[in-house]
Amino acid sequence: MIGHFRAMARNNAWSNHRLHAACAKLSATDYTAERSGFFPSIQWTLDHILIVDRLYLDALEGQPKPNEAYTDELRLAFAALWAAQAAEDKRLIAYCAALAPERLGEPVKLLRKDGIEIDSVATVLPHLFVHQIHHRGQVHAMLSETPVAPPQLDEFFLEEDAPRRQADLIALGWPPD
Repeated sequence: MIGHFRAMARNNAWSNHRLHAACAKLSATDYTAERSGFFPSIQWTLDHILIVDRLYLDALEGQPKPNEAYTDELRLAFAALWAAQAAEDKRLIAYCAALAPERLGEPVKLLRKDGIEIDSVATVLPHLFVHQIHHRGQVHAMLSETPVAPPQLDEFFLEEDAPRRQADLIALGWPPD
């Protein structure tokens, strides 16, 4: 599981890099335009991903905050949002890199509106990854309604895809495959 979590954290950062690189090509109007989705725009959806990443990482690191502490939508300018998301992605990679098998059962306290929820590291991490994938998929679909083509987000794990991810790995400062 530890190796899988480490790979998923890197996949998450790589996917966010590709998605944000595509979104960087949007006009301000396309970035903020109302669209069909769980959140009403690409900007709001990317904000949500960042906010929830912070919520779960804080909890995983033993510094939970109530959900209300994260409810202020950021509405950051795109460049600032991309930088903030990259910082959270690095934080998640570092967390997973330091993870040891005996820590998977450790409790993670989540402060919810209706009380405290206790889960384990082994359940919170997969939930976080699924949450990210879910909302990145929504941004991907929203990009289909713009002049910018949605990027491939499934070329991370397979060996045959290595040539297609090399430029991104270099941009992220990672050694190429």
